[in-house]
Amino acid sequence: MTATSEISTQPKQWHNLPTSKVAQNLNTNPETGLTSDEVVKRQERYGANELKGKSGTNPIIRFLLQFNQPLLYILLIAGAIKALIGQWVNAGVIWGVTLINAIIGFIQESKAESAIAALASSVQTNATILRNSQKVQVPSTELVPGDVVLLTSGDKVPADLRLVKSRNLQVNESALTGESVAIEKNTAPVEVDAVLAERANMAYAGSFVTFGTGKGIVVAIGEATETGRISQLIEQGTSLKTPLTRKFDKFSRTLLYIILGIAAMTFAVGLAYGNSWAGMFEAAVAFAVSAIPEGLPAVVTVTLAIGVSRMARRHAIVRKLPAVETLGSATVICSDKTGTLTENQMTVQAIYAGGEQYTVTGTGYSPEGEILADEQPIDWQNFPVLAECLQAGLLCNDSHLEQKDGQWQVVGDPTEGALITAAHKVGLHRRDLDTQMPRLDVIPFESEFQYMATLHQSESSSQRTIYVKGSVEAILKRCQQMLDREGNKTSVDADTIHQEVDVMANQGLRVLALAKKSVSATQDTLDHRDIEQDLVFLGLQGMIDPPRTEAIKAVETCQRAGIQVKMITGDHAVTARAIAQRMGFNKNGEVLAFTGSQLAQMEQSELATAIEDGSVFARVAPEQKLRLVEALQSKGEIVAMTGDGVNDAPALKQADIGIAMGGAGTEVAKEASDMILTDDNFASIEAAVEEGRTVYRNLLKAIAFILPVNGGESMTILISVLFARELPILSLQVLWLNMVNSIAMTVPLAFEPKSQRVMQQPQRSPREPLLSKSLVKRIVAISIFNWILIFGVFEWIKQTTGSIDLGRTMAIQALVAGRLFYLLSISQLGMAIINQLRGIRQTFSDAFAIGIGIATTIFLQIIFSQWSLMNNLFSTAPLSLNQWFICLVVGLPMILVASLVNRFDPLD
Repeated sequence: MTATSEISTQPKQWHNLPTSKVAQNLNTNPETGLTSDEVVKRQERYGANELKGKSGTNPIIRFLLQFNQPLLYILLIAGAIKALIGQWVNAGVIWGVTLINAIIGFIQESKAESAIAALASSVQTNATILRNSQKVQVPSTELVPGDVVLLTSGDKVPADLRLVKSRNLQVNESALTGESVAIEKNTAPVEVDAVLAERANMAYAGSFVTFGTGKGIVVAIGEATETGRISQLIEQGTSLKTPLTRKFDKFSRTLLYIILGIAAMTFAVGLAYGNSWAGMFEAAVAFAVSAIPEGLPAVVTVTLAIGVSRMARRHAIVRKLPAVETLGSATVICSDKTGTLTENQMTVQAIYAGGEQYTVTGTGYSPEGEILADEQPIDWQNFPVLAECLQAGLLCNDSHLEQKDGQWQVVGDPTEGALITAAHKVGLHRRDLDTQMPRLDVIPFESEFQYMATLHQSESSSQRTIYVKGSVEAILKRCQQMLDREGNKTSVDADTIHQEVDVMANQGLRVLALAKKSVSATQDTLDHRDIEQDLVFLGLQGMIDPPRTEAIKAVETCQRAGIQVKMITGDHAVTARAIAQRMGFNKNGEVLAFTGSQLAQMEQSELATAIEDGSVFARVAPEQKLRLVEALQSKGEIVAMTGDGVNDAPALKQADIGIAMGGAGTEVAKEASDMILTDDNFASIEAAVEEGRTVYRNLLKAIAFILPVNGGESMTILISVLFARELPILSLQVLWLNMVNSIAMTVPLAFEPKSQRVMQQPQRSPREPLLSKSLVKRIVAISIFNWILIFGVFEWIKQTTGSIDLGRTMAIQALVAGRLFYLLSISQLGMAIINQLRGIRQTFSDAFAIGIGIATTIFLQIIFSQWSLMNNLFSTAPLSLNQWFICLVVGLPMILVASLVNRFDPLD
């Protein structure tokens, strides 16, 4: 076992050790780094600091695997036997059908999994390190445990580091932890059981330094890093089949056994009647070919492709074709919070100033909105303390807003952007205040002090003003006075202020305190000593990343459609629960939230109950997200999982459908996903679910349309053999009906528009088979009618004219006429015609595809019987106008049969 694997399987709790102990364990000096000789030894021992990419399947193998389908086995064997007995045309047609299916499957096959390669690129960078007491820059792949890395703003962390020095260091770890804001770092040891997001003394590979400087010792590289552990979870994750492919596999195997059994019986019965071996083989092949729905795979592919196109128009890009239907069958959606359910824009929503509470309307960084007192708009100029509180947030601020492509964005810290926006809503602007009160000096925010302060020249020449913003604890202990409603100074009422803080915190708001201090007009610089005491408390501003309005409606729609929605986030539990309550995640009147640490302590039975009852899961680790998805799947749920970070990738891959964010998402998350949201909006998931349900409904229509033809054909052949009759339809004619005719008539069903009731219907059970009992009854009823049509027309024409070819041709054309009437009965075009006859105004635009399909079918059938080349190839005979009319009339009863079936089993 290598040293690297030892580190990964027996990791030290580096975050719990003091820095001296870390340096001692790794035999390194934080002031000088490793020597070159020692680095060479450790590189030989630990290997390179990189993740190994996973090679994809050879394209030739992937193409050959397309033939690994039960129903295609029969066609391949039948084609081979046809070739052996010299019927090359028949063999060529049969093999052509299988080749078309394989090509379609190969084209729609998902690309080889490349999430591991994407992870590798996410951690590769250059690193500034100490070696031989010198500062040098090396590729991150050359790092070894014990190396001393120097970090500065803008750097990508090259390996897992235990920090030994930190100066105002902030690191964005959202890709790993899901935490929406940068983490303030320090060097103090933390608890052994601290979750990843709370290990403030660690910096992990792939994260970014957003502010400050630091120094850290490399404690893990490559596969032993937290990112490497995620890559192992991805590789170990089961690549699940979609519900649709599972149902098709089961359907195909069942149909295969039935077809082989009946074909063998047909062959044996025919021989027992004294028929020739060749004739009975033709009958057996004709039965097998007639029973196999050759056109179904092509129709399924086209239907899914249409769904892909429709989803793309609604901001959902599908990477893997079967995922289109999978989302429509989802029973649980596990959604990330930040940017998916929320705006990803911090917004001030509550202010406490001068002893008064205020509500701020509007969301995001747009200046649209107003400030309310007792739910009534106010003139802020009549509230001097409120005005000064807003002014303090605007001036004690290093960020700014800008408009890009019609959208307001913050350049800098999101929290500061929220303060600027709140001031803008009452007409206060930085450019105006900067001329009146220019900044003279600043103390930047430091995690050690938990505040930021700025010194400004005042309008009054006799004094200058210091504005301070920061945590409530840091500001309040420096305040001896506060302002009442009229702006008069009074003693600080700490208890009341803390009560207001608790009210805001319980709403999930992040609270900042603001204060000021007047100093001498001669003071030009600012020092921490200047704000140790005598500050005047101005007020509180509470902010949150608010839920999207459209996402709230989408969650409600999903729940009404029988889909559970759960929030899985790396954010704090209080914030997550508050957002969930606003969005209506209530289950039995409450929002039940669990943290990752709580889940880790649960027994299996407790965990199962928590996952079933919980609506919010906060501060969860990557393996816990994976565990949550697996637990839901073990209960038979079809799980859709959203995510944007590296930490989400294992769960995205394991989920029945993984949904990555197109805007905020990492390349790792996108590669592990089945679908990408271009607008990072939960409302687009609801729209995609709607399209997925429509796709499934259209697939059921296609199955209900195709299989009765196979049923009618196979019944005809089987009964003809059993009663020693001439075959009313030949194997090549069956292939024409099943491939050319069926596809021309069935593909238009893929374009059927959504039903108005699609999201009002309860979710179908994941255990429901592809062919439900009602659908089987429909197929049997229509199959019997088709058999009567084929058998009856063939026997009638054969006995009246003596022509077998004419009898077969008219039987086929009568069947197609009946199919046309059946197609109208299950499509929007038929409903449009009925409504028009009833005097109901109806548009035909949605039924255009069906009209094209009907016209194409009629054209093809005319060629099939009237063109001499087709007569020779398919053993057909040309029809007179009178014979065409007969075929049409005998197909008319299908209208009555279809209407009766639709009454008991509506497909819409």
